[in-house]
Amino acid sequence: MAADSKVIIERLQKWGACDVADGLSKLKYPNGGFLEGLTMYSPEFQAGETKVVGQAFTVKFVPKSDEAAPKLQGNYIDQIPEGGVVFISQPLPHVNAVYGGLMTLRAQALKAAAVVIDGRVRDLEEHRSLNFPLFARSVGTTAGGEVCRPSEINVPVRLNSENQDAVISPGDYIIADLNGVVRLPQELAEQVLELIPAIAEADAKCAEAIKAGWTVERAFKEFRGR
Repeated sequence: MAADSKVIIERLQKWGACDVADGLSKLKYPNGGFLEGLTMYSPEFQAGETKVVGQAFTVKFVPKSDEAAPKLQGNYIDQIPEGGVVFISQPLPHVNAVYGGLMTLRAQALKAAAVVIDGRVRDLEEHRSLNFPLFARSVGTTAGGEVCRPSEINVPVRLNSENQDAVISPGDYIIADLNGVVRLPQELAEQVLELIPAIAEADAKCAEAIKAGWTVERAFKEFRGR
């Protein structure tokens, strides 16, 4: 991890997914970087204070029948960088699970920050017993080996969503918490970090004004300019 990336991650630790999305929205970035459909399943289901910040280590799965797709050398889980957020792209349809408990044992040993799965996960009790942050689209019972396989690592992957055309690139910053998962492109990180404090300050002033009896309309006009 580059020195600059470490500094950016340290600065991002202060903020949540909504804060980063607000900053991206200020820059007119589509959907504020929100990656639709990804939910926290571990260490608890949509509960607790878990927050993830790290750079994406992407893993692209392909249908097992796709003989033309590249063959991955070794196991992707043994190649994840310390502090990385493993982002797994599973091909549709999402029937079998593509990630299980043994993989988290290795990811945790290598000090990965979290795993985000655009697909199904299984062995929830194992991930939770390890207190490991994990986000996924859904859960399942059956291993994915019969239907899909890992093909490439550290390549751009496209989110499986009908609502947007989001692409996660290696090294993008992933911020995830109870509110969801946000992708922050590397090239926009500095700009977003410059914007967030003023947005957060305006919201804090709105909150105090509303507590004091102001209407939301008045508070927003005064502190948000609208």
